[in-house]
Amino acid sequence: MKICSLASGSKGNCLYLETGETRLLVDAGLSLRELTTRLLTVGVAPETINAVLVTHEHLDHIRSAGSFARRYQVPVLVSYATRQAAASYLKKAPLLEFETGYAFAFRDCMVDPFPVTHDCSDPVGFLVESSEGRFGSATDLGVVTRLVRDKLQGCRALNLEANHDPEMLLNGPYPWHLKQRIKSRHGHLSNQESLELLHDLAHDGLQALVMAHLSEVNNHPDKVAETTASFLNDQNRCAPKIVIGDQYQAGPLLEL
Repeated sequence: MKICSLASGSKGNCLYLETGETRLLVDAGLSLRELTTRLLTVGVAPETINAVLVTHEHLDHIRSAGSFARRYQVPVLVSYATRQAAASYLKKAPLLEFETGYAFAFRDCMVDPFPVTHDCSDPVGFLVESSEGRFGSATDLGVVTRLVRDKLQGCRALNLEANHDPEMLLNGPYPWHLKQRIKSRHGHLSNQESLELLHDLAHDGLQALVMAHLSEVNNHPDKVAETTASFLNDQNRCAPKIVIGDQYQAGPLLEL
């Protein structure tokens, strides 16, 4: 299994996942040119991608999903509701619809799109399972439900949201209605909420962790580094490789 955070933040999100026979993008929130450049930077030819998984219709997750799919003739895997909401970005792109809450086979993987809480049509996280183990991704969620905790158990690699520091959000420049939205059940996870989830998911097989979707205004990589240091120091079940997602450059390609 290989994973790489190609972009992570409020301006664009994309993660590369490789199993034995399958190469996937989880979201495509960069421009087509920038997405292609970042794939090449980490040694992945864009034409070898097999599909784009879409979590929801916000622009920082679907910006080039349709154009990438059209250019390289690969399917966008998307729920019906998200397809409808993102129709203008997915025109003439090859599509494969899934139903949220129901796992489906794709090449050598089982893909399980599970519901999360966010302010959009049909937001999902993804569990991708192959002979090489389980990968889980949960970003853009306002609350960690029991379902989210259950779905992400036993993963070798995780991509988890750490969007904001509560004090930075409270004292920051955003208008109050936007602060309320971010803190709500349909907003984003704080660093502390991410830490609590990590402790629930820790096991001796966890080998890689991407801390994702950091707010440039309401968070800082040093704050998230404190979160992950606390996680590593407070338990002895695992010591995963940790990447803090970056908006402006691809992270390392982690091979597990």
